[in-house]
Amino acid sequence: MITETQFQKELEELKENLLRMATMVEESIQDSVNSLVKRDSDLAHQTFKREKEINNMEIIIDEMCLRLLALRQPVATDLRFITSAMKIVTDLERMGDQAVNIAERAISLNQEPQLKPYIDIPRMAEITQSMVKDVLDAFVNHDSRLARSVCERDDIVDGLNNQVIRELITYMIEDPKTITRAVHLMIVSRCLERIADHATNIAEDVIFMVDALIIKHRIDEKKEEKS
Repeated sequence: MITETQFQKELEELKENLLRMATMVEESIQDSVNSLVKRDSDLAHQTFKREKEINNMEIIIDEMCLRLLALRQPVATDLRFITSAMKIVTDLERMGDQAVNIAERAISLNQEPQLKPYIDIPRMAEITQSMVKDVLDAFVNHDSRLARSVCERDDIVDGLNNQVIRELITYMIEDPKTITRAVHLMIVSRCLERIADHATNIAEDVIFMVDALIIKHRIDEKKEEKS
């Protein structure tokens, strides 16, 4: 039988594993973007190596969550924490996948002349990385206000993604020789936009965990009104 002290210790271990996985994901995002901006393919390979560790952490955390649910049958705040952790780990793993996608595009682009100065993509990456960092801080500190600020930044990333795509379409129309490079950059931009979406998902989970409030559909409705 698990005592209350043992249970709290396992919850703390779960939190530590989540943060360890989040740190690896943050490093992968940073390395993948820097591999493009700095034209350093070695950084891309670091992202590939880290992918297996991220995937292993997902399995470990999922097993911990299932064990706690089965043996302890938590309620209220503890239940929301564990179920949120199960969703958060999925979003973190998918962020890692998007970082790998960026790294793959970077390797291809680094073998060709640079199509254009990288301005909007690094800006997108900076905002996206801040979202990832802040949403994990919000999770650790049970800070729903910080989580809400992460949700608000998602619109900025969406706008930058649309701007990048419009600009790259112009390049392709004016010079068909740029199509391959432009498509790679579109995919990089889209990957960053998806990472921001996953950070927003985690922010919604944090708000649910802290305030017992589901805001997902409210955010979706606001986006539909703007579109």
